[in-house]
Amino acid sequence: MTSQESKRTIVGFIGLGQMGKPMALRLLNADTELRVTSKIQDAYAELQAAGATTVDSLAGLSDAEIVLLSLPGTAAVLEVLFGDGGLASKLRPGSIVVDTSTMEHGATLDIHSRLASANIRFLDAPVSGMQSRAEDGSLTVMCGGSLEVFETVHPWLARMGNNVLYMGEAGSGQLTKLVNQLLFDINCAALAEILPMSRRMGLDPEKIASVINSGTGRSYASEFFLPRILSRHFSDGYPLQAAYKDLVSAAELGARHCIPMPVLAAATATYQMSLLTGNQATDKGSMTRFFEDMLGVQFSAAASHTEK
Repeated sequence: MTSQESKRTIVGFIGLGQMGKPMALRLLNADTELRVTSKIQDAYAELQAAGATTVDSLAGLSDAEIVLLSLPGTAAVLEVLFGDGGLASKLRPGSIVVDTSTMEHGATLDIHSRLASANIRFLDAPVSGMQSRAEDGSLTVMCGGSLEVFETVHPWLARMGNNVLYMGEAGSGQLTKLVNQLLFDINCAALAEILPMSRRMGLDPEKIASVINSGTGRSYASEFFLPRILSRHFSDGYPLQAAYKDLVSAAELGARHCIPMPVLAAATATYQMSLLTGNQATDKGSMTRFFEDMLGVQFSAAASHTEK
């Protein structure tokens, strides 16, 4: 082994889904020995070709100095860390777990405490940005935990994101992600309600979309979803059922800390109505269909062309 190889940091990565795979690929570097594992193994060949090592079990990460998680949510993270043969029982004292998943604030605090009792350091580091931003390394990464741990893992986080922020103590990363997501969720619910109304009142969908995305009603939600709603394409964004967990987290937080959020509560009802009418697997733009069906209209490019 050369002196250069002996200095390489062993980094583990768990979860190679839509976001995890491009994030893991960006960690590959001459100073990093990357080991990956995932229930979804479709990406193994691509990671191996790029220089990563795939392992069949969590035991293959036992000597990793840093392990990053990109998992579907709280239940998956808890299972990987503390389930039968979980990662927490494999890692050496002093190692670092970085969770880039999105999960409940309370569960994040519990994980931090449980890992600390095993002398394993923890950073909650959820990310904001869709798959394309994971691929080009322009994610926003929001981190909670000790400043020392943040500074230790920052070089790797900076490969995945161009806006890596230390937000404070454990749980602060998840809280920050939740704030951002809730504002996005409210925007999506507003689009779902107002666009069909405009169509019911006889306005042209393509022209309305043009006004919104060039005017004061513009948002990231409108820029992303309006073209897709017009073309009736509802499978590019995060599935509605999975996104709903953010609203559940906010409701629990509001109840626990007695924080009223009436606008968010109204938006949550829109998600619930859409989920109950069969839109679990489609993205947030599909919520428009619930109001379209109720009003007997369609906010689409085809509707615009019919009237021209």
